[in-house]
Amino acid sequence: MTGSQPNPYGQTPQGSPDPQTQSYGEYNASVAEKPNKKKRSFLKWGVGAVAAIVLFNAFAGNDDDDAVTTADSDDNDSVIAEAEADADTNSGAEFASLEDSDSDSVSGTDEANEAAIDAVPADDGVSTEFKNALRSAENYLDFSSFSYQGLYDQLTSEYGEAYPAEAAQYAMDNVAVDWNQEALESAENYLEFSHFSYAGLYKQLTSEYGEEFTAEQAQYAVDTVDADWNAEAIEAAESYQELMPMSGTELLNQLTSEYGEQFTQEQAQQAVAAVGL
Repeated sequence: MTGSQPNPYGQTPQGSPDPQTQSYGEYNASVAEKPNKKKRSFLKWGVGAVAAIVLFNAFAGNDDDDAVTTADSDDNDSVIAEAEADADTNSGAEFASLEDSDSDSVSGTDEANEAAIDAVPADDGVSTEFKNALRSAENYLDFSSFSYQGLYDQLTSEYGEAYPAEAAQYAMDNVAVDWNQEALESAENYLEFSHFSYAGLYKQLTSEYGEEFTAEQAQYAVDTVDADWNAEAIEAAESYQELMPMSGTELLNQLTSEYGEQFTQEQAQQAVAAVGL
């Protein structure tokens, strides 16, 4: 058979060895080279894609880190600013408190100094002896009851304080006292010590040998003092009976006499009856 004969099976399959141009060995070699080219091309594209993903993630990560870092920095700046503001506020409050405290302290010191200055007596020209006389008068009134005249006598008497008349008069004019109250206290003291009738107590309070209160002061005292004159008359009758024996008539006369107790007739009669006479 001459010339080329058609393939009874149709066209030669693609990739099959061409018997006219290739040997079987050459065909195998060509087939072996083609898959390697495709594989290397695929690897190149794969490596490139992976590299792109890595770079994208790196840039994205950096952006996130920058954002977080910026946010953290902003938060830190805010906290620091708040702390500084609080510190300034507290410092200002403490400074204001210290200023107020210092001001109060200075004010208190000034007031204390002013009070101390006010407490220093002014130079009024009063002699020390005059002032001593006034102090003596105050001491006597703290110790007992006195009338105006009785206190003056005590201050000037040679048996008392022996102040000059002028010093004693200064004391009497400046001493703080209620003479009516002094008369009342004197009347109470007499009634605690002994028994008195209304008239007898009045006489004792006004006598120059007694307390020397004025008539008005003595009257206030006997009208105000808390006394039971009938009980006073009985006490007087009992005292006379203990001192000496007496008849009823003699005791009655002693209780009513102007030289004796000066009880009223009714007070004396009930007292005599009370002691069994």
